[in-house]
Amino acid sequence: MTHPFRFGWQAFNAENAADWRDKARRAEALGYSSFMLADHYIGPGPALAATFHPVQGIAAVPAIAVAAEATSTIKVGGRVMCIDYRNPAVLIKEMATLDFFSEGRLELGLGAGWLQGEYEAMGVNWDPAGTRVSRLEDVVQMAKLLMGDGEVDFVGRDGTGVRAVGFEGLPKTVQRPHPPIMIGGGSKRVLSLAGREAQIVSFNFDNSSGKIGPGVPTSDADATDQKVAWVRDAAGDRFDSLELEIGAYFTFVTDQGQATAEAMAPRMGLTVDQMLNHPHALIGSVDTICDELERRRERYGISYVTVGDTAADAFAPVVARLAGR
Repeated sequence: MTHPFRFGWQAFNAENAADWRDKARRAEALGYSSFMLADHYIGPGPALAATFHPVQGIAAVPAIAVAAEATSTIKVGGRVMCIDYRNPAVLIKEMATLDFFSEGRLELGLGAGWLQGEYEAMGVNWDPAGTRVSRLEDVVQMAKLLMGDGEVDFVGRDGTGVRAVGFEGLPKTVQRPHPPIMIGGGSKRVLSLAGREAQIVSFNFDNSSGKIGPGVPTSDADATDQKVAWVRDAAGDRFDSLELEIGAYFTFVTDQGQATAEAMAPRMGLTVDQMLNHPHALIGSVDTICDELERRRERYGISYVTVGDTAADAFAPVVARLAGR
């Protein structure tokens, strides 16, 4: 099954409240399918600098609520919410409430967490990767239960701390049985979980280093073939119903695509051809990018592409040409 193209706008910051509302409305007007945030909290300083991660100036949950209130049709959500930054039952209630107030426009993004320096700076316990992924598995199951009907009695496996016992989840989500779940990551175990349990699979780098950078050269075209295969194997008969999403973190709409790739490739540890073909990069003219997206959908099945704030306006002609096709 070939899914039609959808495009997400991922924002990190706003100059003020009006600017944030305007961004959300512009994304909706330009035909983007979703307006999303990441889920990060620490501001500028040595802790963040060591991770090489950009600053996210606003918190995800209230920002999603404001974006939903400012718009009427676009999907909203976190890409993806870190399950370790809140008690899981609190996180699930917050997400259900966002779906309730947006009248069914939430995409429920969930991830195991990966930015080690942020955990340490905020005093959040940095468990081994296996424990964090087990917790993600438990949170996904608990979310489905709490967003369903009836009293819940769920205790996750030892060490995950996931628990909801003796109560019913409220509010009830508008989308039934629950909002579409997006699970994001780059490891075999996380992507296999997404294949089994999610509606949207979000491909990311291998972020096992706990910082940005090392995972870029190891997330090239061939590695993405392997990631899709992991999802396919885990999903079985449900694979064709899954929507495959990717963040195009290196998006440059330009008539100087070759020169741009030549300048970027050495910094990323890639050849120029690898940079131009990198699944997380879109570099070139509108025509070139449209052709490349069609090629990648044919190769990987990826039909949902998210671009960042700085590229979203320039990328709008691509959205206008391909959205829904």
